[in-house]
Amino acid sequence: MDIKQIQDLIRFVSKSGVNEVSIEQNDFKITIKTNQAPTYVTAGVPPAQPMYEHAPVAASSVPAAIAETAPTVAPVADTSHYITVRSPMIGTFYRSSTPEKPMFVNVGDEIKPGTVLCIIEAMKLFNEIESEVSGRIVKILADNASPVEYDQPLFLVEPI
Repeated sequence: MDIKQIQDLIRFVSKSGVNEVSIEQNDFKITIKTNQAPTYVTAGVPPAQPMYEHAPVAASSVPAAIAETAPTVAPVADTSHYITVRSPMIGTFYRSSTPEKPMFVNVGDEIKPGTVLCIIEAMKLFNEIESEVSGRIVKILADNASPVEYDQPLFLVEPI
């Protein structure tokens, strides 16, 4: 079992509400436990999703009845040409390696594949998240030292 499969299994356990999962293979055994009340579910590991994708065209998620009574708001900027960098795991988002050091990237910075964008701490492991695209940082969507979910948008990047 490789690290990607283990991360997928951890995501599955945290989202499904399962209290404990044990897997045993030839020379490998893993048990993942949570502090939640037991819930019994039988399911497979979810398929991996791509970490980068183009941002969807802005669409209203407000129900029609509420939208009719809501005050008119200025149109949202078109983000369809931006690339959304998403979190590959659940953890705590950090913009720098320590509070005293400068941020890895800021709005307006040009990035290329391999550029470290942030760190996500998961289970006391600090994972550097590197860019897989070239472009310019347009917006940082997560707050420093805040928890992030799997597949949560972290950055908007304008391709160059």
